[in-house]
Amino acid sequence: MDPDLILRWFHVIGACVLLGTGAGIAFFMLIAHRTGDARFIAQTAGTVVLADMVFTATAVIAQPITGGLLAWRLGWPLTEAWLLASLILYAVAGAFWLPVVWIQMRMRALAQSAAEDGVPLPTAYHRLFRIWFACGFPAFAAVLAILWLMIARPVFGGF
Repeated sequence: MDPDLILRWFHVIGACVLLGTGAGIAFFMLIAHRTGDARFIAQTAGTVVLADMVFTATAVIAQPITGGLLAWRLGWPLTEAWLLASLILYAVAGAFWLPVVWIQMRMRALAQSAAEDGVPLPTAYHRLFRIWFACGFPAFAAVLAILWLMIARPVFGGF
């Protein structure tokens, strides 16, 4: 089988995992949060953190490797405008994703404590949730834009 095709396939699978896991995590955390049930939120956040570590982190590592190998094998310079834009957007997505992972872990701990103590979720949890929610939009938009760039490979004027 064609090695470039296999590499492309792994790269596309990684992109699907990034998009799908991101959307799934956001959905499940939002639904859990809306219940206001600290025990349910803690359990959901635990699953979300695990999914981020297993799936998202793996894809985050694999994407630049498979993308870099593809660019090298196909003769695409990393200074090509669409590739450069993709790399910048990847850094933007990462800048929002890394804090989100820590926030999810902290929200899980706060929800676990509230559930164990039989008290409402603390103000710190709600503040972190708002930050987590806000970080999701630019990160998700960056991933969507990268996918578009991968598919369209547009030529930008002046580059």
